[in-house]
Amino acid sequence: MRDDLLRDLIHSRVHRPQAVAEAAARRRRPGSLLAEHGKLMMIAADHPARGALRAGGQVLAMADRGDLLDRLCLALSRPGVNGVLGTPDVLEDLLLLGALDGKVVVGSMNRGGLAGTAFEIDDRFTAYDAASIAASGFEGGKMLIRIDPEDPATVATLEAGARAVGQLAQHRLMAMVEPFISHRVDGRVRNELTAEAMIRAACVAAGLGATSAYTWLKVPIVDEMERAMAATTLPALILGGEVTEDQDAAFASWSKALALPTVQGLVIGRSLLYPPGDDVAGAVDAAVGLL
Repeated sequence: MRDDLLRDLIHSRVHRPQAVAEAAARRRRPGSLLAEHGKLMMIAADHPARGALRAGGQVLAMADRGDLLDRLCLALSRPGVNGVLGTPDVLEDLLLLGALDGKVVVGSMNRGGLAGTAFEIDDRFTAYDAASIAASGFEGGKMLIRIDPEDPATVATLEAGARAVGQLAQHRLMAMVEPFISHRVDGRVRNELTAEAMIRAACVAAGLGATSAYTWLKVPIVDEMERAMAATTLPALILGGEVTEDQDAAFASWSKALALPTVQGLVIGRSLLYPPGDDVAGAVDAAVGLL
């Protein structure tokens, strides 16, 4: 990011905090959740607020905010990219930079389960709520729902998630629910990426809240993806997961999943923002090509 842009951004935050609301009010909203290619293509950048800064072999890849904003602005400028997922600090930076016009904007809601902590499964709602998402004129809210059969903190997250789904629906806004069956392995939380675990998680997520009318699922690639996606009629978006050196294999798995009737697009973060070879534009364009 150019030094003058970064200085202007900081100056606005120091001297004109109201500029955030002003930028949100004048943002041109999208006419649909789907782009011209008929799918939703989102860039995800809500990882830092959970203390998850690693991308591939770079432990602090997402720690440089100017660099992250550079990558986000580049990704959002590419043809076919029509959405972004982030926490208030990231989305407000993008608003001030004028990067969100015409984009589907989804606010990340529960970031309290910090990566690597003893309370990681207690995914409390510490960022957006439904009212602030609606007031900002955004299109939806996203929540992470990790179900650990051995951790009683799970039920509090389920209850809060159900409440958020209902509140978003009252505003007629998308509730993007990212469900996993999770376990602690050697003290660290690990998601179970099997068809059986995904089926169970998807069924629980689909039933959260007083209505599922506005609920979409954000799901990982698993073996037997067809079985996993047959568990629900809710629209689903494929998440990118960890950065992998075998990008061709990742793209092939995304392409195969996109052929399933419930799968309506991609929500990809680090895999496109910090790709092998560091060619963000090339990686984003290749992902859009799958659509």
